[in-house]
Amino acid sequence: MMKNFFSRTRACRAKVFTAAMLALAVATPAFAWEPTKPVEFVIPAGTGGGADQMGRLLQGIVIKYKLMKEPLIVVNKSGGAGAEGFLAIKEAKGDPHKIVISLSNLFTTPMATGVPFNWKDMTPVAMMALDQFVLWTNAEQPYKNAAEYIAAAKAAGPSKFKMAGTGSKQEDQIITVALEKATGTKFIYVPFKGGGEVAVQLVGGHVQSTVNNPIEAVAQWRAGKLRALCVFDDERMPFKAKVTDTQSWNDIPTCKEAGVPTKYTMLRGIFMPPGVTPEQRAFYVDLLTKIAATPDWKEYMEKGAFNPTFMTGDAFTKWLTEAEATHRTLMSEAGFLASNK
Repeated sequence: MMKNFFSRTRACRAKVFTAAMLALAVATPAFAWEPTKPVEFVIPAGTGGGADQMGRLLQGIVIKYKLMKEPLIVVNKSGGAGAEGFLAIKEAKGDPHKIVISLSNLFTTPMATGVPFNWKDMTPVAMMALDQFVLWTNAEQPYKNAAEYIAAAKAAGPSKFKMAGTGSKQEDQIITVALEKATGTKFIYVPFKGGGEVAVQLVGGHVQSTVNNPIEAVAQWRAGKLRALCVFDDERMPFKAKVTDTQSWNDIPTCKEAGVPTKYTMLRGIFMPPGVTPEQRAFYVDLLTKIAATPDWKEYMEKGAFNPTFMTGDAFTKWLTEAEATHRTLMSEAGFLASNK
């Protein structure tokens, strides 16, 4: 099921636009609708994390290229593992002057907590990218690849190796459980507040591995402190410029290539409140398409080693439906579902 689900996302890649096309797009006539007051851009996470970084980049690109007449104002609503932000959008029915950036807590938070929220309570606008996860170890450890590391974890016995991640019953722990089920290993999962802290713990030798996003561990990887064993995706990351002295993101094998049949990518998407009009949604689809065409966005995609999947319309809705089912299966298998689910 997971193989078909994640592989289909590759087939839905949007076309890459040039800067010239962006310039033409900006010069198009006025829309049937456009914002008439500042737009609140909700980040359902704290400051400094991946969602916050991406949201503020989007805001900066809008300003730089003058893509909106009204300002885009970033507001962090991180309470309840993101539930605060999502509920704020759900309750703003019919208000086209609010948007929210989502990650996979769109699925995991209501499933784990029972909070009365579902992605269908909002209006999907666009998938901006899929964030990758990499299996990292300390470079001073002897494991040269994922197969060697998994073999060592098995040999050590159940719950001898520690896996650090961000939060509990969210993406990092879901991947850890999926990895355990696929390989017959058992880790002690150690949650921390953010990816930066997770990377520091691994560099310090306090844990044996992490499943951090690329952008959260790239500084330590470049410095030779960490080793990237595999990426949890169907294909290698496409970026071939050297990041370390010897490796590019593209040099990291997929976990399947490395003999570890586990995969998971995290949504980075944009939603509006329920009850908005097609014309209002169309404005933001066009806006995000223009943003994805900028060199600034492409540079960010490569810097963070994202899976640069852009998706709107029926394709995005279908992806969300399948992603919800996949997360429910993963959460159920891990024992993470709220008791009333």
